[in-house]
Amino acid sequence: MPDFSLYPDMSLTGTPFLCTLAVLAVVALGLPLLLWTRVRGPRAVRAVTRVTMLLFAQLTAVTLVFTLVNNSNQLYDSWSDLLGTGDHVVHAADLGADGTGGVVLERLPKVRQTFRPAAGPGMRAAGGVRVTRMTGRVSGVKAEVYVWLPPQYDDPAWADHEFPVVELLQGYPGSAKAWFGTLDVHEQLMPLMRDGTIAPFVLVAPRTALVPGADTGCANLPGRVNAESWLGIDVPRMVIDNFRVRSTPRGWSVAGYSAGGHCATRLAVAHPDRFGAAVSLSGYNDPAVERASLTGRDPALRAANDPLRMLREAAAPPRISLYLSGQEKDGYEDAMALGRAARTPTSVQVVKLPRSAGGHTMALWRPQVVPAFRWLTGELGGHRTADGTPTPP
Repeated sequence: MPDFSLYPDMSLTGTPFLCTLAVLAVVALGLPLLLWTRVRGPRAVRAVTRVTMLLFAQLTAVTLVFTLVNNSNQLYDSWSDLLGTGDHVVHAADLGADGTGGVVLERLPKVRQTFRPAAGPGMRAAGGVRVTRMTGRVSGVKAEVYVWLPPQYDDPAWADHEFPVVELLQGYPGSAKAWFGTLDVHEQLMPLMRDGTIAPFVLVAPRTALVPGADTGCANLPGRVNAESWLGIDVPRMVIDNFRVRSTPRGWSVAGYSAGGHCATRLAVAHPDRFGAAVSLSGYNDPAVERASLTGRDPALRAANDPLRMLREAAAPPRISLYLSGQEKDGYEDAMALGRAARTPTSVQVVKLPRSAGGHTMALWRPQVVPAFRWLTGELGGHRTADGTPTPP
């Protein structure tokens, strides 16, 4: 198979590849119209030639439609993601119950990352998204992380301000770019951050598709992947080392849709010492809902990674806030179950979406971005505006 990484202009989500497919589709449609009656040779040869032209036309049409759908929903970011050949795990040691492997996190030296402008649909809007590729010092994961800074970040009036962070998790399959390229999170929020309606959050979108052809469930699985430590330790520490952000749990939240919503809830319930709030859009509790989930295949892992069961069996109710939205039979019932299981200081807000709002798609989740961030603004609170007044909830 060709190494498409050597031809960045022909990347899966690149414009040149899309244009090439469009041209091929037109050519494939025109060939039978022009050559159908002009094919020469024995009957068998003519039949094979005509069938080949029809198959070529169908193949290019299907490929073009798939590419358009993929670009619109940011399902696969690269050829390796699509073909299941990418593996972002350097090593996956047994890190123990706390996911640190005995490492004293406070003693880890700061690591400065080099960021570059991110490419792709929507990535240059609203001030632009930047990207870096890092290797987790605890998790052993090597992958990219996208970061967007709010408009106040470089404002001299905010020079001493530490900003709250929202870690954004995509569904499965899905690209870390989807929050910016499809949900337009930065474009939706930037004007509201400017006028003080919504607090200025730093947005961080790490890769969650770490192993070929499987959803990690954002869990640590010794010998396979340490996704929980990647998302809960390595990514936050990198952001804290490189940006002017808060380091306390009330300064960090996590949000996701679909499988990413499951991960967001699970991470917050498991680590109230790291995340103070979570947003789940059409998420679920039982990891087996996602057929490709590694944690859903084993009964013990399935039970251990169900946020409802985790909440019920917690030694003490975690000090977290949850915002859970969904439609009937698509997240709503699971959200209500979490709400019934919650005990103070755990707080749960459930939003029921009407069936008319759409199905389990980006079109359903895009309009939920602003309400979710309004809620986060109220929950994390205490964010001053440039003139010193509190940001309104």
